[in-house]
Amino acid sequence: MNSDLLVDGYNVIKNNLMFRSLEIKNPAEARKLLIQQLKSRYRHTTYQVVVIFDGDHTREQVSHDDHVRIIFSRQGETADSVIIRLMAEARKLGRKVEMYSDDEEIRSSVAEQGGSIHTTRQLTTHLNAAPRDVAQRSYHRQAMRRIYGIDPSYKPDDDLEPPRPPGKKKRKPSHHHK
Repeated sequence: MNSDLLVDGYNVIKNNLMFRSLEIKNPAEARKLLIQQLKSRYRHTTYQVVVIFDGDHTREQVSHDDHVRIIFSRQGETADSVIIRLMAEARKLGRKVEMYSDDEEIRSSVAEQGGSIHTTRQLTTHLNAAPRDVAQRSYHRQAMRRIYGIDPSYKPDDDLEPPRPPGKKKRKPSHHHK
């Protein structure tokens, strides 16, 4: 099933220290950074990513940056109401929706319509996470350093049992006698 990923843009920016500190200096740069991170994280996925901001034009402003749709609500309309509308449209089309916001009102509205709700912290954690293959290689390298005794921070006393290579399971003792 195709999925829409709806992002409450200013809510993410206001609730994350990195974006917030950039927004104080230059709000456009904070928006640009969020959009760039969304593009990087979701470019090889089937998600239709939509980031919604409060706008002040007489008409709703819609643009695309690669595969990210950017919407600025029209004057007098909140980003929250645009998110609710997009949720309803996706539901009619049978699409699954994941929404990122810390705004309780919008979270409950999306949940009532059957969407998955997530916090802005979950989004920024996901945006900043290493790709899965990189994380797996890192974990493997750390395990090998411990096994071969080349990890200076590793203390063997911390282990309750001897280390095993990853992926190998303990074998039960055999009770066969010849």
